Amino acid sequence: MRLETDLVDLFDACVERRLAEMDVKWKEEVAVCVVMASGGYPGSYEKGKMIEGIADAESADGVKVFHAGTILRDGEFLTNGGRVLGVTALGKTLEAACNAAYGAVDKIRFDGAHIRRDIAFKALVG
Repeated sequence: MRLETDLVDLFDACVERRLAEMDVKWKEEVAVCVVMASGGYPGSYEKGKMIEGIADAESADGVKVFHAGTILRDGEFLTNGGRVLGVTALGKTLEAACNAAYGAVDKIRFDGAHIRRDIAFKALVG
């Protein structure tokens, strides 16, 4: 989320062994990623739960939802793994990025969704 340099250019530079020559640019904002997991993860969990609200979550500025354990079936996203989504947000501060990420998480729904609400905020008090 923070990378401004074209990722394909960086991959090309790696293949061509000229990565050290690249001027990698980063956004100034802070990024926070909240994982939405299947209920029961890391143990056993059910697959095939319909996921709703991804487009709504991504409509917020600076928010991107990364798919991990999903499958697209008949035009609908379904759960297909333990770590289902990585909901990532940018913010001017860590607190703003946390609030934006959790605000986006709250727009996404699937049966049995498990979200840790304590991890990102530990960085604010620790």
